[in-house]
Amino acid sequence: MSGTKIAPASERTAAAEGPAGTRGTKIAVVLCIVTILLAVLDSNIVSSATVPIVRDLDPVHGVDRIPWLIAAYQLAATAALPLYGKLCDSLGAKKIFIGALATFLAGSALCGMAQSMGELIAARAFQGIGGGGLMSVTMVVLRQLGAAGPKDGEDTKAKDGGSAKTKYGEGAKAKDGQGAKAKDGQGAKAKGGDKKGNIGGIIAGAGMALGPWLGGALSDHAGWRWIFYVNLPVGIAVLIAAALVVKLPAHTTRHRIDFLGAGLAAAFSTALLLVTEWGGEDYAWTSPTIVGLAAAAAVALGLFLWRQATAAEPILPLSLFGIRTMRYGFAIQGLVGVAMMGSIVYVMIYLQVVRGIAATSAGLFLVPMAIGMTVVGLVSGRLVAAGWSQKTFVVSGTVSASAALALLTTLDTDTGLWTLRGAMLLMGIGFGQLIGQLIELVQDTAPPSRLGVATTGVRFFQTLGTALGASLFGAVLSRVYAAKGPGGSTSDIARLTGTARAHALDAFVSSADVVFACATGTMVLALILATRLPSTRTKA
Repeated sequence: MSGTKIAPASERTAAAEGPAGTRGTKIAVVLCIVTILLAVLDSNIVSSATVPIVRDLDPVHGVDRIPWLIAAYQLAATAALPLYGKLCDSLGAKKIFIGALATFLAGSALCGMAQSMGELIAARAFQGIGGGGLMSVTMVVLRQLGAAGPKDGEDTKAKDGGSAKTKYGEGAKAKDGQGAKAKDGQGAKAKGGDKKGNIGGIIAGAGMALGPWLGGALSDHAGWRWIFYVNLPVGIAVLIAAALVVKLPAHTTRHRIDFLGAGLAAAFSTALLLVTEWGGEDYAWTSPTIVGLAAAAAVALGLFLWRQATAAEPILPLSLFGIRTMRYGFAIQGLVGVAMMGSIVYVMIYLQVVRGIAATSAGLFLVPMAIGMTVVGLVSGRLVAAGWSQKTFVVSGTVSASAALALLTTLDTDTGLWTLRGAMLLMGIGFGQLIGQLIELVQDTAPPSRLGVATTGVRFFQTLGTALGASLFGAVLSRVYAAKGPGGSTSDIARLTGTARAHALDAFVSSADVVFACATGTMVLALILATRLPSTRTKA
């Protein structure tokens, strides 16, 4: 045997672009980490900069459009995700990674140049098309780097001067995905891949917590436009370096792309979000507009499911839902997205509106959350690698997050700020056990030829949950405030004084408590699903 030998994963990959040395692989991993930070930071960086943005672009009605500003990015990312997964499996993760990053950077430039809330929302949607691919495609890249590159310091074995051997994970003798020696779809992890994937999850978790702080700091000291402009120099440097350094297995088998399925997925998610955004606010729930959108969402979902059941190469194969681990993993990830959006965004709004804390200082309250996520993410990753069951940490994470959100329901206008910091630390401990572990769980379970669609599938449910969470919680806040407040909307609070302002703040806090209660219920449901996950253990 001479030259390069490739593990026989059908319809997946054939030959590496070139030997990925230890140094090159490490550089590529760093690029992936930076990219994940860019994607995650921008998914929530506007949450603590909303007040300066509204003051500059639309001081009268801007607060009521905040849910749209936040949801636009997530909606676009959600709509594009299924297509990204199939493109990865067909054309290769590197090409799609570069394309997604270029789209993200173009959207960042447009956001910085926006002159109205409408323009900013539209630019955020365009940015989200690229951003949706960054996180999920980068996780695929990390996984393939772990599979194709040297394994944790192992010497690269090559015969006759040929390229290094490439493995796609222990037991990856798969024919169309059976290489995972699966019982209930649970296969062996690729050596090195799980470590890199876990790092990606930890960075993502820290970025979710630090994004609002960075957004507040930039908006306070450099202007809110710089929360978008800062992406350009960093992103361009990553783009150039990725083109030169990242070496991944090349694809020789071309797959048909189910563009119709992708379009139906986008239509469903768009119509569903519009129902949650407009229902009860801009239009009555029984109005022809809302009823029509709800019907359109139902029809689009039905057509999408039909398409996935009949398409030769669906973008989200329904067979994946037949695997117990993946089915529950998708659902839990979606619920985590809903709850996380409710916690981060409305904690920031509470601090600024009720406590009068500047955006930068408000963002610092998420540092305990970032610390909790990072520390517990590192610890849980090592314990899983040592043989602990991933289910243990998913269950523990949902319990911790539920407790933290329940604590937030007790917020008042004069709640001790250290109580709030403690709740955020506990929340970080909870989400830190979930972010990364759920993606790893799905990737471990996925057939090798469907790594891309499985990874983007779990991200699809998370981003859809995040977008729905922003809209639904925004609607809940507005409706409860309208019932308890002194009249008008939450946009009017800043202009009130005296007794009217005190009344408005009490009503706002009560409304926020209802939002946190809804988030708590969401995490309790996630806990119930987590207990139904099969126990999995991995060999050290």
